[in-house]
Amino acid sequence: MNANPPNLFQRGAEWLQKRFNSRALILMYHQVAEVDLDPWSLCVTPQHFAEHLTILQKYANPISLQQLTQAHREGKIPHRAVVITFDDGYANNLHNAKPLLEKYNIPATVFITTGEVGQNREFWWDDLERVLLKPGRLPDKLCLEINGSSHSWELGAAVDYSEGEYRSDRDRNAWEGEPGSRLGFYYSVWEQLRPIPAKERQQLQDKIIAWAGAEPTPRPSYRPLVAEEVRTLAQGGLVEIGAHTVTHPFLSAHDAEYQRDEIGQSKADLEALLDHPVNSFAYPFGDYAQETVPLIPEAGFNCACSTVQHTVWRNSDCYQFPRFAVENWNGKEFEQRLFKWFYSG
Repeated sequence: MNANPPNLFQRGAEWLQKRFNSRALILMYHQVAEVDLDPWSLCVTPQHFAEHLTILQKYANPISLQQLTQAHREGKIPHRAVVITFDDGYANNLHNAKPLLEKYNIPATVFITTGEVGQNREFWWDDLERVLLKPGRLPDKLCLEINGSSHSWELGAAVDYSEGEYRSDRDRNAWEGEPGSRLGFYYSVWEQLRPIPAKERQQLQDKIIAWAGAEPTPRPSYRPLVAEEVRTLAQGGLVEIGAHTVTHPFLSAHDAEYQRDEIGQSKADLEALLDHPVNSFAYPFGDYAQETVPLIPEAGFNCACSTVQHTVWRNSDCYQFPRFAVENWNGKEFEQRLFKWFYSG
């Protein structure tokens, strides 16, 4: 008989510690900017982003996505590893985010929608917000032909959108808009446009702009990166450039060949621009079908990020890495979220 039987509680504690120590977090950002309205919670102010980086420097082990991918393959995920990613390719990723990343010496990956690079327009969801969620009056009915079907929206009371309603909507997400409200109208139109191929969607947006009597001029603070800015963003090695398709489609709405072209061409575009391999990918909208996943290694990527909110651990699929969406929280709330994700995510 063993005179010193094992302490089962201690063994349990050690098992839990090993389990949590083998977890990593991938964080998803989009913009580092000050904006008036943010219906998708995509913007974090520079001040709050700096607070986030301070917390990560203090409590976490920030590493690059490629470092995590290699560690995951080797089964050696570092203790409290955290990866920062940005989706879409906003110019403020270079002008606002990169200086702060350099200040704190924290790496990040920016996933670029290559068809938007250098375009004199906003990303379509921002442009739709610019037109439909501007205080003022719109015509009472919108009619669109979408994929051979007629769609119409009677605005009713939402014809007029007051400054007070606009300010109130600053605290709401797009999907929280009430039926009959301007925010609800915006979300309904967005839902119809989301699965459409980019060329047809742009034609519909042009019709919406004309219907609304809006100016086609994009807002500088929402613009995508231009080619030289993409190269500048990659300089120094702290920021990795990843691919995010060509036109940011809802992949599951399209056949496999369409998806293959979007995924592979975005990699080719970036490699031609940067003159070095591009290894990381992120699914637009976090959307993909079962048939999409094998297209990622087929295209030559070694990892891909989804938007499923969970931690990365040894059994995670490196072509479906989960990520936590970060909102415009102050440092204290971000710290609380960080620890919650590590120990319950």
